[in-house]
Amino acid sequence: MRQATIKRDTTETKIDLSLTIDDSIQAAIDTGVGFFNHMLTLFAAHGQFGLNVKASGDLNVDQHHTVEDVGIVLGQALKEAIGDKKGIKRYASDFTPMDESLSLVSVDVSNRPYLVFDVNGLPEKVGNFDTELVEEFFRAFVNQAGITLHIKLIHGQNSHHIIESIFKGFGRVLNDALMIVNPDGEVPSTKGTLS
Repeated sequence: MRQATIKRDTTETKIDLSLTIDDSIQAAIDTGVGFFNHMLTLFAAHGQFGLNVKASGDLNVDQHHTVEDVGIVLGQALKEAIGDKKGIKRYASDFTPMDESLSLVSVDVSNRPYLVFDVNGLPEKVGNFDTELVEEFFRAFVNQAGITLHIKLIHGQNSHHIIESIFKGFGRVLNDALMIVNPDGEVPSTKGTLS
């Protein structure tokens, strides 16, 4: 089973995170940031991942360190869990609607970290959540996971729906890209390696 457990302990955050790629056990997520908990729960449910996150951070300052550091740890866990990437599909793309909102998420599990985040017009807040942290989370994640991730908002008006569409789509495409499609276990690259 592809899984990993990562701990991070700094002066800004303390995080315990476990990720299981091939087991969709119910997520248990507590970051101290309610909206972020909701988005991570959606990611796990629609990606069919087992995800447990316990994070405490300097929320008296703001939400930045907590959200970014969870992205760091989740990216590290994913990289460890998928190992040498033998047999995976590697690429996936999907459109995900959420009421009036529609986003496109596309991924290449390539060991080349790159983020394109083409989402304009979000207000500064959804409730008390700083929406600029969505991009920060994904940037931290791709840098640690070593994946290329493109996120594009096609259209949408409600900021909650927009972000929800993105996190659901992120789970869906990651699940698709990590599927084992080559039972012989070859790495999906003409180079013979994705490391």
